[in-house]
Amino acid sequence: MKKIINTIQHFIIISIYLSICSSSIQAQHAQKSDGRETSQKFAAALFYIDNFYVDSTNTPELVEKAIVSTLKELDPHSAYISKKDIDAANEPLEGSFEGIGVTFQLFNDTILVIAPVPGGPSEKLGILAGDKIIKIDGVDAFGSKINNNYVMEHLRGDKGSLVNVSILRNNRKELIEYAIVRDKIPINSIDATFMIDGNVGYIKLNRFSKTSMEEFHASMAQLKTEGMKSLILDLRGNSGGFLNTAVELSDEFLGNGKLIVYTEGLRSPRQDFSATDLGDFESGNLIVLINEGSASASEIVSGAIQDWDRGIILGRRSFGKGLVQRPFQLPDGSVIRLTASRYYTPTGRSIQKPYTEGVESYYKDLYERQKHGEFVHADSIHFPDSLKYLTPSKRIVYGGGGIMPDVFVPFDSTQYTDYYSDLIRKGVLNKFTLEFSNKNRELFAKKYPVFKKFNSDFIVDESLMNQFIELGKKEGVTFKEDQFKLSENFMKYQIKAMIARNLWDISRYFEVLIDVDDNLQRALDLIKKKNMYSEVYHTK
Repeated sequence: MKKIINTIQHFIIISIYLSICSSSIQAQHAQKSDGRETSQKFAAALFYIDNFYVDSTNTPELVEKAIVSTLKELDPHSAYISKKDIDAANEPLEGSFEGIGVTFQLFNDTILVIAPVPGGPSEKLGILAGDKIIKIDGVDAFGSKINNNYVMEHLRGDKGSLVNVSILRNNRKELIEYAIVRDKIPINSIDATFMIDGNVGYIKLNRFSKTSMEEFHASMAQLKTEGMKSLILDLRGNSGGFLNTAVELSDEFLGNGKLIVYTEGLRSPRQDFSATDLGDFESGNLIVLINEGSASASEIVSGAIQDWDRGIILGRRSFGKGLVQRPFQLPDGSVIRLTASRYYTPTGRSIQKPYTEGVESYYKDLYERQKHGEFVHADSIHFPDSLKYLTPSKRIVYGGGGIMPDVFVPFDSTQYTDYYSDLIRKGVLNKFTLEFSNKNRELFAKKYPVFKKFNSDFIVDESLMNQFIELGKKEGVTFKEDQFKLSENFMKYQIKAMIARNLWDISRYFEVLIDVDDNLQRALDLIKKKNMYSEVYHTK
């Protein structure tokens, strides 16, 4: 009897929060259906399963699966996050985690320190790039048991907690013992900041997190000190983040009072987000790089800039996510991120691509784009006249599925041959450059004391390429000479860029690749024009 009473109480709670879900599911029929009746029906079904089913059941798991399945029926971006997964899901957007503060990679079943996080506890104690973590709290931390989850579980932890690590360093026979007090470690949302050519600055933003604007202001201050007059903002592969961060970033480029984006839904009244007078780069040449991996917040920024004729959007059509999610906490601490509204660019465009064919078809869209040649030929993309909108300068822009760039730059498939892809997939490029960097770290520190000298003087010669090819063979990648010749130059740059990342940081990786980045080269060509906007907008 006690079990039945507890089960009833359990389902009363379920019915309360499922009534929220059911009312959303039945949004278009809200006047005709009874949400309470629907939730009670579901709770009753679970009650009978729990008490009369022939075998034992896991009721919480059934409920989770029911919620997940229900949300899938709504749209591709409404999602359920269990209590245990919330921190991991929020971490990239919160902009920090708690741990020892190292960037690492698993190399031959060993934890290899790529770099200590500047200002973090590991750097303060003198842990260096190239160090190998051999023991954690006295227990061997190498071998087949080592994976990313193992490292996270043993090196991350609450701020103020202690972890002891034993480190093997090149040219040292004995292990070095460190007692590290964990601390809050920042997760950077800006991968790269540097000057490219003369007065052209470059910033690569990988997500829109809580710390993005603080990082952006620091990057802008650095570039302005170095003489920046024109800016290339790289949002390629940036899948989004916080709406407010996207609004703040757009505000940096647009004049006071200009609409940035508005959101609206059936039960979410229209809300406008407009620029203030605090913009830090409201004039000066601006080019935004996007591709099929640019989504959500990236599309808010590029859409606002395009709609106000403020800058040039360059690259390939963006993903097409124009849905806004709100988090709702459930009684057990889990969360559903429910799509509550759509966002619209200043001209009124909804750039959400269709999802009526289901989630699987929705995410196969990028594959279909590639299959139909969209990544290579801009004229393979067709928008109906009903989705035409006009900017203030009377330029035509389109809604209905992503931001179409002002300047299309095709994907160079000749660089990404099957041979090169196999080398990446088998981890050969990563393994080779890690090993080379680690072996030559001290030599390079003397020969190339600064990155600038490395970038100008270091060459990936024939001997190094042959070593790379041989490692590929050992890892099971068949050498294909014709494909190698197509990819050779690009592979040389990739090897050099990966070495630079290992010896310095990820910003140097992007700096090395400037010469083989077609999008950046096209952007630089435009900036050199006397009036790049007239060139692209075809105005006088």
